[in-house]
Amino acid sequence: MIVFDLHCGHGHSFEGWFASGDEFLRQQASSMVRCPICDDAAVERLPSAKVRVRKHGGETTPRAVKPPSPPTQDAVAGFPPELVAKLREVVRNTEDVGERFAEEARKIHYEETPARAIRGQASSDDAQALTEEGIEFSSLPAFLTRESH
Repeated sequence: MIVFDLHCGHGHSFEGWFASGDEFLRQQASSMVRCPICDDAAVERLPSAKVRVRKHGGETTPRAVKPPSPPTQDAVAGFPPELVAKLREVVRNTEDVGERFAEEARKIHYEETPARAIRGQASSDDAQALTEEGIEFSSLPAFLTRESH
C-alpha cells in the first residue's frame, strides 16, 4: 500500500491510499480520485519527503514506519470522524425530494404543506429565486450525500 499526499483544485489537502503508483494514475485518469471535502476530481499528487532516521554512527537509513490504519468510511480530511458520522446521520433523516427541491421548499415556507427536513437539487436560478423570496436553505457538501467514498 502506498500513501500519497494529494490536493484538489480548490486547495484541500488529504491522503490517498493506493496499491501502486500506476494504480493512482489509473484512478486519477478515470476521475475516481476525488476530494473528500468538495468532491473535485482535479486531484494532484504533492511531492513528499522520505522519512529518514539517523543510526548510531551518523549513517542515514530509511525508517520502517507502520502506516496508520486506513481511514474509516466516516473519515474526511479536517473533520473528526464522529462529526462526519453525525452529519451523515442528519442528512439520512431528511427526505430526498430530488429536482423538486425548490417547489417543496416553497410549499413548506408558505405553509402549504407540513414542515419537514428536505434535501434535493436546485438550479442556480431556482436557488437565487428562493433566496430572493427569503426562503432559507443551504448547500450540502458532496461528501455528506455520497454513498461510497
